[in-house]
Amino acid sequence: MSRLYDTIEPSVINDDMLKAAIEEQGPKEEASKIAQQEGIAFRDVTELRLDYRNILKINHLWCFANLVKLQLDNNIIEKIEGLDHLVNLIWLDLSFNNIEVIEGLDKLTKLEDLTLYNNRIQLLENMDSFTNLHVFSIGNNNLSSLENVKYLRRFPKLQTVNFSGNPITHLDEYKMFTIAYLSQLVYLDYRLVDKNARLAAVEKYDTSLAQMAQDEKLAEEKLKQAEAVNKTFAFHEAAYVENFDGPQLFESMYAEDVEGKKLNNIPGFEEILDSYKEKFVDTCRKIFELGLAKHKERLQEVAMFTDCIEEAKQENKSLATAKIDEFMAYKNKLWLELAVASDESAGDVMITEYHQKVFDLWDALMGLELQLVDQLEDVIKEFERNLSELVSGFMENVQGLMSSLRNLENLHHEQLLESSIIVIEKHIKSELDDQISDDLQDLLVDKDTLVNAVTTSHDLHLLKIDNCEDEINRRIHQWQRALVEEIHEREESARSRSRVMEINHLIDHLRDEIESIDPAGDM
Repeated sequence: MSRLYDTIEPSVINDDMLKAAIEEQGPKEEASKIAQQEGIAFRDVTELRLDYRNILKINHLWCFANLVKLQLDNNIIEKIEGLDHLVNLIWLDLSFNNIEVIEGLDKLTKLEDLTLYNNRIQLLENMDSFTNLHVFSIGNNNLSSLENVKYLRRFPKLQTVNFSGNPITHLDEYKMFTIAYLSQLVYLDYRLVDKNARLAAVEKYDTSLAQMAQDEKLAEEKLKQAEAVNKTFAFHEAAYVENFDGPQLFESMYAEDVEGKKLNNIPGFEEILDSYKEKFVDTCRKIFELGLAKHKERLQEVAMFTDCIEEAKQENKSLATAKIDEFMAYKNKLWLELAVASDESAGDVMITEYHQKVFDLWDALMGLELQLVDQLEDVIKEFERNLSELVSGFMENVQGLMSSLRNLENLHHEQLLESSIIVIEKHIKSELDDQISDDLQDLLVDKDTLVNAVTTSHDLHLLKIDNCEDEINRRIHQWQRALVEEIHEREESARSRSRVMEINHLIDHLRDEIESIDPAGDM
């Protein structure tokens, strides 16, 4: 059913294999010449064929970030892996391999066409992220349960499915069951689904379909609710104030504070504890509101920066396009003049002038690029300053509110210590025996034990607050550094390299064109 490799030497995906595949499938003629001179960056490749190469393991594909079509069929692959970075993949062929489990495809959310034909798969699973799946070929595998058909109901855009060659296709109810449960199918096992067959199938499974539809609706509502909660949490997390919109931090201080929980049972202490909690949570909510407001400011700053960058690039592009258009008009006129020129010396003069014009164009385009580099450098520097101010201002406010939390904890500690001493004195006099819980009894052995418990609880609470502040500070500065580094790489290094390469390619092409001109007038 699948390919064996006991007599086949497995191959490894490496740079040589990838470069060879790209050259085989790459551009031809003039484009091929440029590609060979400059090389083709893996990130620019959109389609890649690696079929019939005896590949055992998928790896070294992380550079192909813009790949949309990948063929890995007719190899000896046993496990789906190494594809997480190919997030733009739309078409994937893994047919005729030795794959047993569908896995490692979670990140491929844009996938529309997936072929796993002729493998060893027994179960459809781990495909929930394929919300755009249109075509799915799973023929010649080991699917034996109709539950696999039901699994595909989660793909509303699925129109073509191939199950042929699987054990389930031998079941009497297979065809009607599949047509009924996958009502949107247009093609099943290479054949158009007949309208009458669809009506008969739906009628046969009407009751079970209605129940399943109801169950799916309830499940979908729960999923939407969970997604909404997760989305909200992710937004709060991006603002660095998740879990500050309620008592989460307060409760977390007591989560591992065994002694503190016992001390909260001190008679008459409930009112003090409630007041402490109310003020603590209120301060946490101030941090939360501050975080959301400052996050909005940071997003606005990033958006303004992006707009400014794009405006500068578009303006520069317009100027460069005008220069190129002007040259092309000159070139077209020159071509006509050369075509009718009968004087070789006059042709030589025109060609010499052409070379000068080409150089002038190169000089103008490079000048515009250097101008843009300077512009972007100034814009990025200003953005960095503004971002630093926003981050610093946010952290100053956070630190001030965190100090308020520490002050509340210190005051609570003093009140707890005072109440504890009063309680143990009354306990020694046997005035509170009926009011003391069993947990609290363990701490009332002597004054030192009780004071140590109060101090330990206090230290744990302060440590929790300190760690929380440090984590916010660490995360926001990490985000700032990563963003700035990414901007420098994208807008300065990578963009400029790409633009200079484009200019040189254009100039080389223009120079090559004139080389094919005969001064006597023959093209």
